[in-house]
Amino acid sequence: MNNISIIIPVLNEAKNIARLLVYLQHNTSPKLISEILVIDGGSTDGSQEIVSEISKKHPNIVGINSPKGRAKQMNLGASQSKGTVLYFLHADSVPPLNFDRYILEALLKGAKAGCFKMNFDSPHWWLKLAGWLTQFNWKSCRGGDQSLFVEKTVFENLGGYNENFIVCEDNEFIYKLYDQYDFEVLPYWLTTSSRRYVTNGIWTLQYHFWMIHLKKLCGATPKTLEAYYLKYIH
Repeated sequence: MNNISIIIPVLNEAKNIARLLVYLQHNTSPKLISEILVIDGGSTDGSQEIVSEISKKHPNIVGINSPKGRAKQMNLGASQSKGTVLYFLHADSVPPLNFDRYILEALLKGAKAGCFKMNFDSPHWWLKLAGWLTQFNWKSCRGGDQSLFVEKTVFENLGGYNENFIVCEDNEFIYKLYDQYDFEVLPYWLTTSSRRYVTNGIWTLQYHFWMIHLKKLCGATPKTLEAYYLKYIH
């Protein structure tokens, strides 16, 4: 039986990580989930202490310290995982009920990797439209906020996440998946936070995201993308 290692990269997620871990503990099957690995990139807001306290009651939850950088954190989690399936999940994204069962059913049907449809926790029409588009199996509609499941052997065959990318690391890896394997968008809704849009302004942030993706398509280096992100978004 396949079993899932949930890998959650965090950096200063004290407001979200406890709620997510409680949700995962109450909405997963111990027969399907091998472990929940929380990979911390140097939090200073108490995230590590929160995970440590929760792990005392739930030994399948493991906190791991890592160098900063989501690609580095996720690769480290994958390298220390025990499951045959990796499920990468952001700390501010909540997967649908029975997500573990849906993932394994998709793999049994031949998918090698995939994600869920995504809703933002916002009534704004643009974010509702952006979420609605995630149901289509186009790689241009993909992103890390939708979470990602992938067979561990596939992840290893592709070399994991490219640690040169500080931004777009999810897209860079997902595009490789689309090019070489069967990718499935499961017909169940994951909910993710709209906090970055609230903080930066919806249209401002969307414009800068478009610019980053355009620059990447035009061949910009990871360092160029990172510099743009730090200047206009971070």
